[in-house]
Amino acid sequence: MQKKLFIIIFFICFGMASEIFFTAIVENIFWDYSEDKIRLKGHTYVWMVPIYTLIPFTFPLMLKWIGKYHVLIRSFIYMVGIFIIEFISGFILDTLIGFCPWDYTGESPYEIMGYIRLDFFPFWMFFGIVVEKLLLYLQEKIQE
Repeated sequence: MQKKLFIIIFFICFGMASEIFFTAIVENIFWDYSEDKIRLKGHTYVWMVPIYTLIPFTFPLMLKWIGKYHVLIRSFIYMVGIFIIEFISGFILDTLIGFCPWDYTGESPYEIMGYIRLDFFPFWMFFGIVVEKLLLYLQEKIQE
């Protein structure tokens, strides 16, 4: 139980830290050309804790089924899964609290209902493979 709890907390921290880094880079360097961009201010949402808690439960299930496939196929499947979870989470939050914290409305021609941005697909593909490698590493180390 302690090992599973460690992995859950690890992926909550990893996911939120990744999101803070990503938003700092994308929002401040690519879109905000003010002098303040040098600070690289990133952000995340408290709502992401339960979402990132899903990683240690969903990724092992997916890996069991797709682990034999090439890395590009696995990364594509991870990306699709992440988009589905992001869309459903955004919809649920919008329904429960009246808004989606990561509302992408009007930010890209590739956004869907403000919940996901299809142009973020390479980032999600990369994130999926990094999570897979981290999960395998942690599971191996914990078995020792």
